[in-house]
Amino acid sequence: MLKVGNHTFQSRLFLGTGKYPSFEVQKEAVAVSEAEVLTFAVRRMNIFEASQPNFLEQLDLKKYTLLPNTAGAKTAEEAVRIAKLAKASGLCDMIKVEIIGCDRSLLPDPVETLRATEMLLAEGFTVLPYTSDDVVLARRLEELGAHAIMPGASPIGSGRGILNELNLKFIIEQSQVPVIIDAGIGSPADAALAMELGADGVLLNTAVSGAKDPVKMAEAMKLAIEAGRLGFEAGRIEKKDYAVASSPMEGLFVE
Repeated sequence: MLKVGNHTFQSRLFLGTGKYPSFEVQKEAVAVSEAEVLTFAVRRMNIFEASQPNFLEQLDLKKYTLLPNTAGAKTAEEAVRIAKLAKASGLCDMIKVEIIGCDRSLLPDPVETLRATEMLLAEGFTVLPYTSDDVVLARRLEELGAHAIMPGASPIGSGRGILNELNLKFIIEQSQVPVIIDAGIGSPADAALAMELGADGVLLNTAVSGAKDPVKMAEAMKLAIEAGRLGFEAGRIEKKDYAVASSPMEGLFVE
């Protein structure tokens, strides 16, 4: 069971809703993923214009918790305005803070992310900041009161998987709130590794929407996250430099 603020979820997969080849494929992928949280960029949707295509109309929203994000914001003030717009539309009190500081790498701006998190917490939002794999920054965000920390595995949409396993482990070990790995996941193996490290969840989009078969990939990601979590809870064996016999030598019958 995953608890973020006042919200509780069975699934640990948070699924993005952008860049699918069609609404039909998107709807089917969302269904097979069994994700309970769907995220989307508020600025890429005309949520107040009924004549515009809207993926929300394709889904039974009673089944999902929506996690709007502030993609497109360059400052804390912009992020707060976007969050208030989403809240005014009645979507959800949760918000993913996403403030890009570098247009080439699409890495988040640490200073503006800290500012926006503090401002949105003061406004009563359930705040999930997207950040780099900076261990100290993750701690600062938690100290402010963030309800979850969302460090990237690698740059957004890169599909490079986890580049800095050690830093993510440090963030997970020190955090008292959920850690949801966000950005850069490319395959089910990446998702499983994130969960084996002890992450509480994984947020992904392009790895599913950009796959040759998004529906199959959505199911694969669901299973990978479940397997990775079970593996973490089970506790893997210690790595050793030399072989160790799987059957004990003691007590063998010798003629």
